[in-house]
Amino acid sequence: MALMKSISGIRGTIGGMPNQGLTPVDIVKYTAAYATIIKQNHHNVITKVVVGRDGRISGPLVENLVLSTLQAMGIHVINLGLSTTPTVEMAVVWEQAQGGIILTASHNPKEWNALKLLNEKGEFISAEVGERLLSIADAGDFTFSTVQELGTVDTTKSYMQQHINAIVKLDIVSKASIAAHNYTVVVDAINSTGVSFVPALLQALGVHHVVVINDAVTGQFAHNPEPVPGHLTQLSAAVLEHKAHLGIAVDPDVDRLCFVDEQGNFFGEEYTLVAVADYVLSHKQGATVSNLSSTKALKEITEHKYKCAYHATAVGEVNVVNKMKAEHAVIGGEGNGGIIYPELHYGRDALVGIALFLSLLAEHNSTVSALRATYPSYVISKNKIDLTPSIDVSNLLNELLIKYSHNETSTIDGLKITIGNDWVHLRPSNTEPIIRIYSESDTQAKADALAKIVIDDINKIIA
Repeated sequence: MALMKSISGIRGTIGGMPNQGLTPVDIVKYTAAYATIIKQNHHNVITKVVVGRDGRISGPLVENLVLSTLQAMGIHVINLGLSTTPTVEMAVVWEQAQGGIILTASHNPKEWNALKLLNEKGEFISAEVGERLLSIADAGDFTFSTVQELGTVDTTKSYMQQHINAIVKLDIVSKASIAAHNYTVVVDAINSTGVSFVPALLQALGVHHVVVINDAVTGQFAHNPEPVPGHLTQLSAAVLEHKAHLGIAVDPDVDRLCFVDEQGNFFGEEYTLVAVADYVLSHKQGATVSNLSSTKALKEITEHKYKCAYHATAVGEVNVVNKMKAEHAVIGGEGNGGIIYPELHYGRDALVGIALFLSLLAEHNSTVSALRATYPSYVISKNKIDLTPSIDVSNLLNELLIKYSHNETSTIDGLKITIGNDWVHLRPSNTEPIIRIYSESDTQAKADALAKIVIDDINKIIA
């Protein structure tokens, strides 16, 4: 399995040959290249980097290699240990650090890990900086420090409570209303850092009846960690068993979020952002942003209900963030359950998403299922095709563009084709060697059928 090198970081399966899996050689090489850029961008200052990791099995191994490499490059490290992606992002700003590294493969299974790289704003590095990093790494163009110039490691801070406090203090978060509803909540913590962070947030919001499943930080994920319906049957059953008001699922690094309603039904990870945006727009109007693979329900809510502007971007958090800044958006994110609320910080954050969703639920004084029924009803079919070295992705997409030239199309990110009221989006993944094929319609059958048509077209082209 070749390493995936993209705006989402350096990602791969643990082990194997260098540059094929994520090996110790690769971890040291890319960390050293990152440290080189940090030092080049910040002359004549003591450079500091914040590091944190999720709970996966390889976490301690990767952490030790990253910390030692940063020290050897003369970088001073604030190591948060077990943490979340949004907590590390915020800690970079609080520490006035020059960067951050999050050791997580996000939704990928336990065999994977990654280096997610941040700038001094606690945001993902740009594509341009990423290209510099790859060039430095490939050339081995980095110099380790002498013994008198080695960096240090501080392990005394966690920032969990500071992160939670910052969320609870937001004017838009209605702690009193949430507490008054006396919610019972089930949390699927996927045997990672959500085990501690999500219950602590809920307690701070006044939710005292919390049941946590998969509640040991072992990295032995109880199911595939991507929070989609087929992986959350255990959560649905637990919601019914405990007669809970809702269930919450997060991914291993707690930057993606989805819900299960009181009947054990999936709320829809696409509708996490729709619901939160509805709440934010009802209190503060402004633009919204999501990526091209996200449900059109956000566009409809934004434009029809609130008469505000909606914008779509290429997939990738950094792309969404850049557009949010350009349009002064009040809320944005990705349809995979990623919430970006700029009043807190410019990063996907499941914790602030939970607080905003519960505030909305309390304000409506309704059940989760009743809330879901207030939104346009669309279904996204999510499919994929494995990539092999023999597949020319550019040629494949070009042939499809020609075939569907009579339809509305977008090539901002892969190829998106609008067919009547429906759409299908094809794009190479930033995190896996696959082409993702997402299609949306008003029923599952229609969305699946649209995806099948395009998949058949792809197979004919490949053949």
